[in-house]
Amino acid sequence: MKVLIVDDHPVLREGLAALLRQSGSDTSVLQAGDAAEALAFVAQHADLDIVVLDIVLPGMSGLPAIAEIARLRPDLPVVVLSSSENPLDARKAFAQGALGYVPKSASPQTLLAAIRLVLNGDLYVPPLILDEPAAARLAHLRRGAGPGGSPLTDRQIDVLRRLVDGQLNKAIAVDLGLSEKTVKAHVTGIFKALNVVSRTQAAAAAREIGLI
Repeated sequence: MKVLIVDDHPVLREGLAALLRQSGSDTSVLQAGDAAEALAFVAQHADLDIVVLDIVLPGMSGLPAIAEIARLRPDLPVVVLSSSENPLDARKAFAQGALGYVPKSASPQTLLAAIRLVLNGDLYVPPLILDEPAAARLAHLRRGAGPGGSPLTDRQIDVLRRLVDGQLNKAIAVDLGLSEKTVKAHVTGIFKALNVVSRTQAAAAAREIGLI
């Protein structure tokens, strides 16, 4: 496993690098102190497996950096490691393309578990989002709703219905005559519009505002 750590605190980077190396003898670690250096590493190292990134960085902040990493390497997962425990910051990170969000107050074991989960193709959603009151999510949805009362396009609703039925992206693509890449883009758009980070939350949010 090859990991890129992006944080402007050298001591934290070294501690995290040591933790990752201890977790596996085949782990190699690169370190960057800002987004510009991180993006250079991403461009130079095609064998990177994952990026662990803070959202508070000098120069370009971590949020636009996540989006730029996604543009350069759509297949490269990013896990945010942040001192912020504000659910809004976590949601912003997911909206930019992060696949995990871990508060710095979490245990080392939590971070390692989040990295393993993301490398296996899943999301790591922190308890700070899962514990957020449903009323707050619903208020966000209503603010984002368009003139017709829906924050989603008709095609996104088609995808959402199949997603709620438990279909995987590949099956949804076949069903709707779309590419998997297009379906993935629709799913990302749905999560962003509904202010959610999982299929379960998307289904609940859609029911709350009468989309399904």
